Amino acid sequence: MSHRSNTLASSGRRHRTKRSNPIAGLASFVWLLIVLIPLYAMITTSLAGPEEAMGRGALTPPKNPTLDNYSLVLDSGFSHYLWNTTLTAIGVVVIVVCLSVPLSYVAVRNRGFWSGSAFRLFLLGVAIPAQAVVVPLFLLITKLDIYDTLWAIILPTAAFAMPVSVLVLTGTLRDISEESYEAMALDGASPTRMLFQLVIPLAKGGISTVIIYSALQAWNNFLFALIFTQSEEPRVLTLGLYNYVSQFGVNIPALLASVVLSGVPIFVVYLVARRALVSGLMGVGGK
Repeated sequence: MSHRSNTLASSGRRHRTKRSNPIAGLASFVWLLIVLIPLYAMITTSLAGPEEAMGRGALTPPKNPTLDNYSLVLDSGFSHYLWNTTLTAIGVVVIVVCLSVPLSYVAVRNRGFWSGSAFRLFLLGVAIPAQAVVVPLFLLITKLDIYDTLWAIILPTAAFAMPVSVLVLTGTLRDISEESYEAMALDGASPTRMLFQLVIPLAKGGISTVIIYSALQAWNNFLFALIFTQSEEPRVLTLGLYNYVSQFGVNIPALLASVVLSGVPIFVVYLVARRALVSGLMGVGGK
């Protein structure tokens, strides 16, 4: 009788799990429309001519699609901005990953008072907006003689990406069982060997999340590029798009074409690693 009750209870749970949720489905569909409609309008407008774009509806497809707007953007220094942004993103990702992984490892494995206090103090960076420290950062960058270089964007961006990255990675590393550490310790593994042979392989989800997050911070950063650079040589995409507003102010399709081109690379990165990103943010990337 008890076995039958357990069977009925488990089947009931499975039935409840599979029950559809039309309200959630409808809300997801509405949210999908909210996201896709502006993207559709932006892409279709970027394929229209300047005169046609002014006289058509936002959702009306262009009668004579053209890639001239994209050619105009590519001939206006876009490749230079894209290269600088790529270098900036790579630099930020390398710094954040190389520092946040060992920091998170120490915070999880060392449960002493000073380690915990340093970890909590480090996470205060989440609550500090970049705008609040722009002036001290400007003075520091000037003293380091890296003003108007890509390093002036890379270093502050990496610093502000570190707190969230450490927070994500500590959640991921806590999913690694204590038995795994003990098994390697019995084999005579050092903490460094545990880091490279146990922690990093099992924390790929969290590391992927940190990579995407820090790359997004570097790709979309505008404040540091605007304040800490001045010349054309270190200019990145966000600042280039800002200048396109005045250059292509009347040519709305060309302006939207530059926005589309700037979003394609990071969108591709997101599509490739979206599962690892979601699992890392849910704190289960180490499982």
